Amino acid sequence: MTRIRDREDLDALRRVGQALTYPPQTRISVGMATCGISSGARKVYDTLAAELERENLQARLCKTGCLGLCAREPLVDVTFAGGPRVIYERVGVEEAREMVQALAAGRPPGARALCRLGKDAILLLDTERTFSDGTSGMSEIPLFEDLPFFRKQVRVSLRNSGFMDPDSLPEYVGRGGFLALHLALRDLAPTEIIEELKASGLRGRGGAGFPTGSKWELCAREGSKEKYVICNADEGDPGAFMDRNILEGDPYSVIEGMTIGARAMGAHKGYIYCRAEYPHALRRLRHAIAEAESHGLLGEDILGSGFSFSLEVRAGAGAFVCGEETALMASIEGSVGEPMPRPPYPAQAGLWGKPTNINNVKTWSQVAPILVRGSAWYSSMGTEKSPGTTVFSLVGKVRNTGLVEVPLGITLREMIFDIGQGVPEGGTFKAVQTGGPSGGCIPAERLDTPITYEDLGALGSIMGSGGLIVMDDSTCMVDLARYFLAFTEGESCGKCTPCREGTRRMHQILASICDGRGTTEDLETLAELADYVKDSALCGLGATAPNPVQTTLRHFAEEYTAHVVHGQCPSLACPSLSPAPCQHRCPAGIDVPSYVALIAAGRYQESLDLIRADNPLPAICGYVCTHPCEAACKRG
Repeated sequence: MTRIRDREDLDALRRVGQALTYPPQTRISVGMATCGISSGARKVYDTLAAELERENLQARLCKTGCLGLCAREPLVDVTFAGGPRVIYERVGVEEAREMVQALAAGRPPGARALCRLGKDAILLLDTERTFSDGTSGMSEIPLFEDLPFFRKQVRVSLRNSGFMDPDSLPEYVGRGGFLALHLALRDLAPTEIIEELKASGLRGRGGAGFPTGSKWELCAREGSKEKYVICNADEGDPGAFMDRNILEGDPYSVIEGMTIGARAMGAHKGYIYCRAEYPHALRRLRHAIAEAESHGLLGEDILGSGFSFSLEVRAGAGAFVCGEETALMASIEGSVGEPMPRPPYPAQAGLWGKPTNINNVKTWSQVAPILVRGSAWYSSMGTEKSPGTTVFSLVGKVRNTGLVEVPLGITLREMIFDIGQGVPEGGTFKAVQTGGPSGGCIPAERLDTPITYEDLGALGSIMGSGGLIVMDDSTCMVDLARYFLAFTEGESCGKCTPCREGTRRMHQILASICDGRGTTEDLETLAELADYVKDSALCGLGATAPNPVQTTLRHFAEEYTAHVVHGQCPSLACPSLSPAPCQHRCPAGIDVPSYVALIAAGRYQESLDLIRADNPLPAICGYVCTHPCEAACKRG
């Protein structure tokens, strides 16, 4: 393999990559991230390969990452030679066969067309590749950028995901890859790289939001000759898949960002800590590292600059706490993944006691664009205190589930109702949780809140790693808090008493309330415990574990009251409190517990008299009762 030693070599490889991305014949790309594969994309790919061979069609078939619109997988992207570029949704085996048959007949496939691309904006080259509208009605297919899901997105971390073969280093270079690394090694001093990051305002996208440039500066100031950089890809939040999809769709962006960071801080060794539950991401990472090494973009004397940097992948065993930086470092060292008190901070004494910098996947993926396009370009997006873009996973009771990258400052309403297209038919929006199991629940009346570190914090929630879980009126907020406390209790390392005992006791109280055994004193105890754990836990897991409890108590107090005082679950989600519709929500509005108690005692005439006292026509209940408990029944 030819080593790349200078800009001329890099430009030559870029031309090779662009020829692969835009070949003279038709190119067919199948979304083969985990979401696509789980939807059947592997069978689609195999069918396309077999049919192309059978028809003896000259077309380039390749795999790509996730485009973001996971709800429409499997996605197939067809770039017709000299013609339009169309993305097809929910393609199955039969549709794949029909697609090849249409191509063999010299006509573009018509069925399952989701959108067409008028242009392919290549961020790092600041160029666009345009496509014709095509013929035979293809111009009537909506444009990619006009779809509600993509209209408000700005793809920086996701600039290549879904648009390149993630196993092809030439394709990454063809889209401007490693230009930033060449700039960092040849034209910029380490201090200049850090100043550019500081000027951009980039904040860590892993949760805490600490300014990235300042974090790098702290590590760079340490005089040790041995330093480390780490990528935290231990993504453990339920419903979160941002890091996984970036690694599956564009692993080279993280590798390039880490190499630039290593140059700026004076490190020569790096680790990518990725959980073992991501085998697809791990395979692509290891392949990308091997390819970068063989091309002279990792290892010794990178790009002929004299700078050396090596990367190693470490697979975590799936402990949620190893997303905490000190526990993560302990795991890399081969010890039990338990948090350690700080100071000293990792920048002073981290991995093996040496200065260490840790950033999240999304943070590393944004480094190269900032160097190439400039800090002013990056800080022009977002808000003054929360500049730039970030990636969210939009999941739950929302029509368009998937991966979304938007400028910070966009409102929750825009995210859920413009990009996500609202809740599915039959439901009403109730709340959204931001920040994963340690995040907070935000009610409908706060939908116009901008998504920034400060605004979410003011509501008792956090940005976290970027998970957004949408809930409708079928979600019980007390039960939701119970679920997340069960998660954090199980994932607590147990090292510190506040987290170990506090999360357990809060979970017990919430379970009791959901079972109908809660008291008003329990609500007071719950609030006190949440404050105590938040203030005294050793690490971020324990300190943020009470957030679901505190925000649901704050914004949905009436649901706790319904459970404890009235013995009802308004959302019909708690089986112990939802035995039947007439017991739960009488359409006449009578004193439900009173007549239910009479029925339970077999005193049917008395119960009927009680009903008639408020409702002289009890038979009307047969017309107005919609049997909501049957639709929501969790008992089979």
